[in-house]
Amino acid sequence: VQLQASGGGLVQAGGSLRLSCAASGDTFSVYSMAWLRQAPGKEREFVSFKSLSEGRTYYADPVKGRFTISRDNAKNTVYLQMNSLKPEDTAVYYCAATPRGLIWSSMFEIRYYSSWGQGTQVTVSS
Repeated sequence: VQLQASGGGLVQAGGSLRLSCAASGDTFSVYSMAWLRQAPGKEREFVSFKSLSEGRTYYADPVKGRFTISRDNAKNTVYLQMNSLKPEDTAVYYCAATPRGLIWSSMFEIRYYSSWGQGTQVTVSS
């Protein structure tokens, strides 16, 4: 599956953005989807993912209560609604896909994500 991320930009602290990740080339519904981010000088980290097989959703502690992942299978798109943004949320955000049968513990391992979007820059000014 091919992924195209969009929706990043420059926003003031406290503001909101909604990232989108459009999928094409394969059946979107067979994939669990994730959002990750990478800040300058830091490793790529999981922000959120939703496991289709287990019906569970993960949020990293720094974004709990502020970010929401959702998907629209009719539009082959996964979203990340980001509210109350902070300067420390500044990063390149990536969407990624993994087969829906992946067990929960393995969803925390980047190596199991076979498809990646190109990344979209989010910059939060103070």
